[in-house]
Amino acid sequence: MLKEFKQFIARGNVIDLAVGVIVGAAFTAIVQSLVKNLINPFIGLFIGRIDLSNLVFKVGDATFKYGSFLNAVINFLIISFVVFLLVKAVNKFTRKEKEEKPEAPTEVDYLKEIRDLLKEKEA
Repeated sequence: MLKEFKQFIARGNVIDLAVGVIVGAAFTAIVQSLVKNLINPFIGLFIGRIDLSNLVFKVGDATFKYGSFLNAVINFLIISFVVFLLVKAVNKFTRKEKEEKPEAPTEVDYLKEIRDLLKEKEA
């Protein structure tokens, strides 16, 4: 069982996933800071106030903090849009990189080349 566990951990997919989770957590902190410290205050200039967390309504003894929920939804939408823009920029960059690479020869290309060389040798 220990041997199988070592093989499982040593597989590239598990390590890639771990790196992705760590980088994703760090990236999340950066995007949340961007939204909280730059984008929300900018939006607040036009809307007036962006912090809706004080909005509540009470039914009996229960307090419903719908303002906090609205803040979370707004932050989610902003973060999603920022991530969309970043992914779009990265895709544009990687697409150009892929276009610059010449196509790698396939097995068929190699077989055609061998055939042509054999024909030249026979002639």
